Amino acid sequence: MNVTLAVKQYVSKMIENSGPGMKVLLMDRETTSIVSVVYTQSEILQKEVYLFERIDSQNRDCMKHLKAICFLRPTKENIQHLIQELRRPKYSVYFIYFSNVISKSEIKALAEADEQEVVTEVQEFYGDFIAVNPHLFSLNLQGVSRGRSWEPSMLSRCTQGLTSVLLALKKCPMIRYQLSSDVSKRLAESVKQIITKEYELFDFRKTEVPPLLLILDRSDDSITPLLNQWTYQAMVHELLGLNNNRIDLSRVPGISKDLREVVLSAENDEFYANNLYLNFGEIGTNIKNLMEDFQKKKPKDQQKLESIADMKAFVDNYPQFKKMSGTVSKHVTVVGELSRLVTERQLMEVSEVEQELACQSDHSNAQQNVRRLLQNPRLSELDAVRLVMLYALRYERHSSSILPSLMDDLSRRGVSERHRRMVQAVVEYGGKRVRGSDLIMATDAVAITKQFFKGLKGVENVYTQHQPLLHDTLDQLIKGRLKDSQFPYLGASSLRDRPQDIIVFIIGGATYEEALTVYNLNRSTPGVRIVLGGSSIHNTKSFLEEVLSTTSHGGDRPQGSGRHSNRR
Repeated sequence: MNVTLAVKQYVSKMIENSGPGMKVLLMDRETTSIVSVVYTQSEILQKEVYLFERIDSQNRDCMKHLKAICFLRPTKENIQHLIQELRRPKYSVYFIYFSNVISKSEIKALAEADEQEVVTEVQEFYGDFIAVNPHLFSLNLQGVSRGRSWEPSMLSRCTQGLTSVLLALKKCPMIRYQLSSDVSKRLAESVKQIITKEYELFDFRKTEVPPLLLILDRSDDSITPLLNQWTYQAMVHELLGLNNNRIDLSRVPGISKDLREVVLSAENDEFYANNLYLNFGEIGTNIKNLMEDFQKKKPKDQQKLESIADMKAFVDNYPQFKKMSGTVSKHVTVVGELSRLVTERQLMEVSEVEQELACQSDHSNAQQNVRRLLQNPRLSELDAVRLVMLYALRYERHSSSILPSLMDDLSRRGVSERHRRMVQAVVEYGGKRVRGSDLIMATDAVAITKQFFKGLKGVENVYTQHQPLLHDTLDQLIKGRLKDSQFPYLGASSLRDRPQDIIVFIIGGATYEEALTVYNLNRSTPGVRIVLGGSSIHNTKSFLEEVLSTTSHGGDRPQGSGRHSNRR
């Protein structure tokens, strides 16, 4: 179960099918992202694809010596663009691949437009999602629901994304959903409807234990996306923002031109792949080792180039040095900027209090620590608000809650009204009234005993005590203890055996901390394979946008969301 490999194989197959010769890859806005996350431009160039174009671009040149490989989402707009293209073809032949199921009527419309008979083949290749890591996918959607209901276009897009993941991984699953969430049930029913309608597509070889799709709601755990992170990938996203594996570093003081935007991809960057899930301290050590390694291998200026053989050896080795030099400078820059932000925003101190709020239940200590930090002039507005949100979620119904007083502290600090409104919005979005599970309190004796012993042993790392709710949910699921009363099956049948292939989808967005949980569970549980997906991958800022657009505090919907068209 590897989503990165699934999309890579689709793209390779498209290029292979078109045979030898020069090619253009014709995509839309979304499929451009889907492809760029799994393949670099230079990798695709090696496969004789010399041009990358957008189907909606008006000023493309006519190039009859090129074959066109079209990889498009099956939207109404794309079908119209294709019809226009086929009426006046700019390339010699067309190989058309849709990222999801396309209707017979749309195929007919394309056939009628193809008067010059330039279309060689039309196929469905189900890469309708962003493969972030091998076990993590996203649909890059922001603001999927309003209140407790779906935005209709978003339900359609999430259904398409999820069914395409199932088709890409060749899974026809049983479905479980979070009972406390109406949107989870709606999505479960919508996915089931497509599986029933397209039953021939889902006719895969039966496995002894059927795969399982588990649909969850972000509002059940609003604490995880509010925490500062300390592992490399999660930290980069939290502090710098990762968008389709790209980081915008243009605002970094004194940044050089070639490092204004950098790509972090585990597929093409060995250092990143090895350090993805390591904590900040370990990354610092590893970056030092990387630099020392580079110093040793770096060609010396005085290196003797006396013979042709010397020169040839140098030229042969140089691309490798160039690549290594790029890797070193990229990671030194990224880690340097993370380090600057940690110091500037005093994030170690902030994070310690966040972890205490998330994992412990000493109210008097918590209120003192939050108060103390709110007096600190170096605390950023976002960090101040985030601490008050965590306090509000944690001690929502505590008899001695000091939330009104903390809100006054935020006002005195000059925190914007928009940010102050978000505190109430977060409680409305993920407070006790909404949650289906017990996010905060360990209620049963066993759990309390476990916490007690954990306390006795001491915590390995004060900054990473927190475990997302997803960890417990998956742990219970794997052990066959996840309650049907809270996570019912859709339909009559249920799993008798321990599940082996699990696809989890979080409506409202997943996080890199949850991706780390899944990565660790995959490594520690032989025979169980888990893939995690979300309508998006959140850091605190994007999560708060999601909260605002879902609750009535949102005002206008965030730009760029809710624009996805229905499939047919």
